[in-house]
Amino acid sequence: GVPSPAADAALLAAHALRVEVSELHRRALLGAPAPDGLDALVAWRAQRVPLQHLTGHAHFRRLDLRVGPGVFVPRPETEVLVDLALRDLARPVSERDGDADDAGPLVVDLCTGSGAIALAIAQEHPGSRVVAVELAPPAADYAAANIARAALDVELRRGDAVEACPDLEGLVDLVASNPPYVPDDAVPIDPEVRDHDPAAALYGGPEGIELPLRIAGRAATLLRPGGVLLMEHGERQGDSLLTGLAADSRWIEVTDHLDLTGRPRVVRAVRAA
Repeated sequence: GVPSPAADAALLAAHALRVEVSELHRRALLGAPAPDGLDALVAWRAQRVPLQHLTGHAHFRRLDLRVGPGVFVPRPETEVLVDLALRDLARPVSERDGDADDAGPLVVDLCTGSGAIALAIAQEHPGSRVVAVELAPPAADYAAANIARAALDVELRRGDAVEACPDLEGLVDLVASNPPYVPDDAVPIDPEVRDHDPAAALYGGPEGIELPLRIAGRAATLLRPGGVLLMEHGERQGDSLLTGLAADSRWIEVTDHLDLTGRPRVVRAVRAA
Protein backbone atom coordinates (compact mmCIF):
# COMPACT_ATOMS: atom_id res chain seq x y z
CA GLY A 1 0.00 0.00 0.00
CA VAL A 2 2.96 2.37 0.11
CA PRO A 3 2.53 4.79 -2.83
CA SER A 4 6.20 4.86 -3.91
CA PRO A 5 7.75 1.51 -2.88
CA ALA A 6 10.84 1.60 -5.12
CA ALA A 7 11.80 5.11 -4.11
CA ASP A 8 11.19 4.39 -0.44
CA ALA A 9 13.22 1.16 -0.58
CA ALA A 10 16.13 3.01 -2.16
CA LEU A 11 16.01 5.76 0.46
CA LEU A 12 15.90 3.22 3.27
CA ALA A 13 18.84 1.28 1.83
CA ALA A 14 20.83 4.47 1.37
CA HIS A 15 20.03 5.43 4.95
CA ALA A 16 21.19 2.01 6.21
CA LEU A 17 24.45 2.40 4.27
CA ARG A 18 24.84 6.09 5.20
CA VAL A 19 25.34 7.04 1.55
CA GLU A 20 23.49 9.11 -1.05
CA VAL A 21 20.97 7.36 -3.31
CA SER A 22 23.27 7.85 -6.31
CA GLU A 23 26.02 5.89 -4.51
CA LEU A 24 23.47 3.22 -3.55
CA HIS A 25 22.58 2.71 -7.23
CA ARG A 26 26.28 2.47 -8.13
CA ARG A 27 26.82 -0.22 -5.53
CA ALA A 28 23.71 -2.10 -6.69
CA LEU A 29 25.04 -2.14 -10.27
CA LEU A 30 28.27 -3.65 -8.92
CA GLY A 31 26.30 -6.41 -7.15
CA ALA A 32 26.90 -5.25 -3.59
CA PRO A 33 24.79 -7.03 -0.96
CA ALA A 34 21.86 -5.39 0.76
CA PRO A 35 22.92 -3.50 3.88
CA ASP A 36 22.42 -4.81 7.38
CA GLY A 37 19.22 -3.57 8.95
CA LEU A 38 17.37 -3.04 5.67
CA ASP A 39 14.89 -5.87 6.32
CA ALA A 40 13.81 -4.28 9.59
CA LEU A 41 13.42 -0.84 8.00
CA VAL A 42 11.34 -2.30 5.17
CA ALA A 43 9.15 -4.14 7.66
CA TRP A 44 8.48 -0.92 9.56
CA ARG A 45 7.72 0.96 6.34
CA ALA A 46 5.33 -1.81 5.27
CA GLN A 47 3.47 -1.12 8.53
CA ARG A 48 3.17 2.48 7.27
CA VAL A 49 5.60 4.08 9.68
CA PRO A 50 6.51 7.30 7.83
CA LEU A 51 9.69 7.13 5.78
CA GLN A 52 10.89 10.33 7.44
CA HIS A 53 10.51 8.80 10.91
CA LEU A 54 12.66 5.85 9.86
CA THR A 55 15.42 7.98 8.35
CA GLY A 56 15.03 10.86 10.80
CA HIS A 57 15.13 13.39 7.96
CA ALA A 58 12.73 15.37 5.80
CA HIS A 59 13.71 17.51 2.84
CA PHE A 60 11.98 20.88 2.41
CA ARG A 61 13.20 23.22 -0.31
CA ARG A 62 16.97 23.53 0.35
CA LEU A 63 16.74 22.22 3.91
CA ASP A 64 17.48 18.83 5.44
CA LEU A 65 15.36 18.79 8.58
CA ARG A 66 15.41 16.43 11.54
CA VAL A 67 11.95 14.97 12.18
CA GLY A 68 10.40 12.08 14.05
CA PRO A 69 7.52 11.12 16.36
CA GLY A 70 5.88 14.18 17.88
CA VAL A 71 6.43 16.63 15.01
CA PHE A 72 4.49 17.24 11.80
CA VAL A 73 6.44 16.12 8.72
CA PRO A 74 6.66 19.07 6.27
CA ARG A 75 4.92 18.55 2.93
CA PRO A 76 5.88 19.78 -0.56
CA GLU A 77 2.58 21.66 -0.92
CA THR A 78 3.71 24.05 1.82
CA GLU A 79 6.47 25.33 -0.47
CA VAL A 80 4.00 27.65 -2.20
CA LEU A 81 3.58 29.52 1.10
CA VAL A 82 7.32 30.13 1.19
CA ASP A 83 7.29 31.27 -2.45
CA LEU A 84 4.55 33.79 -1.65
CA ALA A 85 6.41 34.96 1.45
CA LEU A 86 9.61 35.54 -0.52
CA ARG A 87 7.66 37.52 -3.13
CA ASP A 88 6.19 39.80 -0.45
CA LEU A 89 9.49 40.19 1.36
CA ALA A 90 11.20 41.19 -1.89
CA ARG A 91 9.08 44.35 -2.06
CA PRO A 92 10.79 47.57 -0.90
CA VAL A 93 10.37 48.46 2.76
CA SER A 94 8.39 51.57 1.80
CA GLU A 95 5.84 49.36 0.02
CA ARG A 96 5.66 46.83 2.86
CA ASP A 97 4.94 49.12 5.78
CA GLY A 98 5.39 52.76 4.92
CA ASP A 99 8.63 53.02 6.90
CA ALA A 100 11.50 54.72 5.12
CA ASP A 101 14.27 52.91 6.98
CA ASP A 102 16.12 50.01 5.41
CA ALA A 103 15.86 47.52 8.28
CA GLY A 104 15.31 43.92 7.31
CA PRO A 105 11.75 42.58 7.54
CA LEU A 106 10.38 41.01 10.70
CA VAL A 107 8.69 37.65 10.11
CA VAL A 108 6.76 35.49 12.60
CA ASP A 109 5.99 31.82 11.87
CA LEU A 110 3.11 30.65 14.06
CA CYS A 111 2.83 26.86 14.64
CA THR A 112 6.33 26.34 13.27
CA GLY A 113 6.52 22.57 13.95
CA SER A 114 9.91 21.42 12.66
CA GLY A 115 10.81 25.00 11.78
CA ALA A 116 10.50 24.35 8.04
CA ILE A 117 8.82 27.61 7.00
CA ALA A 118 10.83 29.83 9.34
CA LEU A 119 14.14 28.31 8.29
CA ALA A 120 13.32 28.40 4.57
CA ILE A 121 12.47 32.11 4.78
CA ALA A 122 15.60 32.87 6.80
CA GLN A 123 17.74 30.93 4.34
CA GLU A 124 16.26 32.36 1.17
CA HIS A 125 15.74 35.95 2.33
CA PRO A 126 18.95 36.80 4.21
CA GLY A 127 18.60 39.81 6.45
CA SER A 128 15.16 38.85 7.71
CA ARG A 129 14.58 38.63 11.42
CA VAL A 130 12.51 35.47 11.83
CA VAL A 131 10.69 34.40 15.00
CA ALA A 132 9.27 30.86 15.15
CA VAL A 133 6.55 29.93 17.66
CA GLU A 134 5.65 26.40 18.74
CA LEU A 135 3.60 25.14 21.69
CA ALA A 136 4.08 21.33 21.66
CA PRO A 137 7.30 20.38 23.50
CA PRO A 138 8.37 17.54 21.14
CA ALA A 139 7.89 19.70 18.05
CA ALA A 140 9.65 22.65 19.67
CA ASP A 141 12.60 20.40 20.49
CA TYR A 142 12.88 19.39 16.83
CA ALA A 143 12.62 23.03 15.78
CA ALA A 144 15.41 23.97 18.19
CA ALA A 145 17.62 21.21 16.83
CA ASN A 146 16.96 22.23 13.23
CA ILE A 147 17.66 25.89 13.94
CA ALA A 148 20.94 24.94 15.61
CA ARG A 149 21.97 22.70 12.70
CA ALA A 150 21.08 25.27 10.06
CA ALA A 151 22.84 28.12 11.87
CA LEU A 152 20.32 30.61 10.51
CA ASP A 153 18.93 33.75 12.16
CA VAL A 154 15.75 32.27 13.61
CA GLU A 155 14.57 32.84 17.18
CA LEU A 156 12.44 30.06 18.67
CA ARG A 157 9.75 30.96 21.18
CA ARG A 158 7.86 28.21 22.99
CA GLY A 159 4.23 29.08 23.54
CA ASP A 160 0.68 29.30 22.23
CA ALA A 161 0.29 30.85 18.77
CA VAL A 162 -2.89 32.69 19.79
CA GLU A 163 -0.99 34.57 22.51
CA ALA A 164 2.45 34.78 20.90
CA CYS A 165 4.96 37.63 20.86
CA PRO A 166 3.24 40.40 22.86
CA ASP A 167 6.42 42.48 22.49
CA LEU A 168 6.05 42.47 18.70
CA GLU A 169 2.47 43.71 18.42
CA GLY A 170 2.09 46.11 15.51
CA LEU A 171 5.68 45.61 14.37
CA VAL A 172 5.65 42.49 12.17
CA ASP A 173 5.93 42.64 8.37
CA LEU A 174 4.77 39.10 7.62
CA VAL A 175 3.08 36.33 9.55
CA ALA A 176 3.29 32.81 8.10
CA SER A 177 1.38 29.87 9.48
CA ASN A 178 0.61 26.26 8.63
CA PRO A 179 -1.86 25.73 11.47
CA PRO A 180 -3.87 22.64 12.39
CA TYR A 181 -6.78 22.70 9.93
CA VAL A 182 -8.27 19.19 9.67
CA PRO A 183 -11.90 19.11 10.90
CA ASP A 184 -12.19 17.22 14.18
CA ASP A 185 -14.27 14.39 12.67
CA ALA A 186 -12.32 14.10 9.39
CA VAL A 187 -9.79 11.47 10.41
CA PRO A 188 -7.14 11.22 7.65
CA ILE A 189 -7.14 8.06 5.54
CA ASP A 190 -3.36 7.72 5.15
CA PRO A 191 -1.93 5.71 8.07
CA GLU A 192 1.25 7.81 8.00
CA VAL A 193 -0.82 10.90 8.84
CA ARG A 194 -3.57 9.34 10.96
CA ASP A 195 -1.32 7.23 13.17
CA HIS A 196 1.92 9.21 13.29
CA ASP A 197 1.44 12.96 12.80
CA PRO A 198 0.63 14.53 16.18
CA ALA A 199 -3.07 15.29 16.66
CA ALA A 200 -2.22 18.78 17.93
CA ALA A 201 -0.74 19.56 14.51
CA LEU A 202 -3.73 18.20 12.57
CA TYR A 203 -7.09 19.12 14.07
CA GLY A 204 -8.32 22.71 13.95
CA GLY A 205 -11.84 22.52 15.35
CA PRO A 206 -15.26 21.19 14.30
CA GLU A 207 -14.97 22.68 10.78
CA GLY A 208 -11.20 22.82 10.77
CA ILE A 209 -11.03 26.62 10.49
CA GLU A 210 -11.84 27.63 14.07
CA LEU A 211 -8.22 27.50 15.26
CA PRO A 212 -6.85 29.01 12.01
CA LEU A 213 -9.20 31.99 12.43
CA ARG A 214 -8.05 32.46 16.03
CA ILE A 215 -4.44 32.40 14.86
CA ALA A 216 -5.31 34.87 12.09
CA GLY A 217 -6.75 37.12 14.79
CA ARG A 218 -3.43 37.05 16.59
CA ALA A 219 -1.65 37.76 13.31
CA ALA A 220 -3.80 40.87 12.85
CA THR A 221 -2.56 42.15 16.21
CA LEU A 222 1.08 41.41 15.39
CA LEU A 223 1.18 42.90 11.90
CA ARG A 224 1.92 46.47 10.90
CA PRO A 225 -0.62 48.18 8.68
CA GLY A 226 0.15 46.80 5.23
CA GLY A 227 1.70 43.66 6.71
CA VAL A 228 0.82 40.30 5.18
CA LEU A 229 -0.66 37.08 6.54
CA LEU A 230 0.01 33.83 4.66
CA MET A 231 -1.86 30.82 5.99
CA GLU A 232 -2.08 27.26 4.64
CA HIS A 233 -5.49 25.55 4.60
CA GLY A 234 -7.19 22.38 3.41
CA GLU A 235 -8.15 22.18 -0.24
CA ARG A 236 -11.88 22.43 0.58
CA GLN A 237 -11.54 25.21 3.17
CA GLY A 238 -10.48 28.11 0.99
CA ASP A 239 -13.94 29.64 0.62
CA SER A 240 -14.82 29.41 4.30
CA LEU A 241 -11.45 30.74 5.46
CA LEU A 242 -11.61 33.63 2.97
CA THR A 243 -15.15 34.41 4.09
CA GLY A 244 -14.07 34.43 7.74
CA LEU A 245 -11.13 36.75 7.07
CA ALA A 246 -13.09 39.06 4.77
CA ALA A 247 -15.70 39.49 7.53
CA ASP A 248 -13.00 40.94 9.79
CA SER A 249 -12.44 44.64 9.02
CA ARG A 250 -8.77 44.29 9.94
CA TRP A 251 -8.13 42.45 6.67
CA ILE A 252 -8.14 43.67 3.07
CA GLU A 253 -7.05 42.07 -0.23
CA VAL A 254 -7.98 38.56 0.89
CA THR A 255 -7.02 36.09 -1.86
CA ASP A 256 -6.40 32.37 -2.25
CA HIS A 257 -3.48 30.66 -4.02
CA LEU A 258 -2.94 27.21 -5.52
CA ASP A 259 -0.30 24.69 -4.49
CA LEU A 260 2.01 22.74 -6.81
CA THR A 261 -0.79 20.28 -7.62
CA GLY A 262 -3.26 23.00 -8.58
CA ARG A 263 -5.34 22.78 -5.39
CA PRO A 264 -6.32 25.82 -3.26
CA ARG A 265 -3.78 25.91 -0.46
CA VAL A 266 -2.65 29.31 0.89
CA VAL A 267 -4.71 32.36 1.77
CA ARG A 268 -3.06 35.77 1.66
CA ALA A 269 -4.49 38.79 3.50
CA VAL A 270 -3.18 42.32 4.07
CA ARG A 271 -3.51 44.11 7.41
CA ALA A 272 -5.73 47.15 6.99
CA ALA A 273 -4.58 50.55 8.26
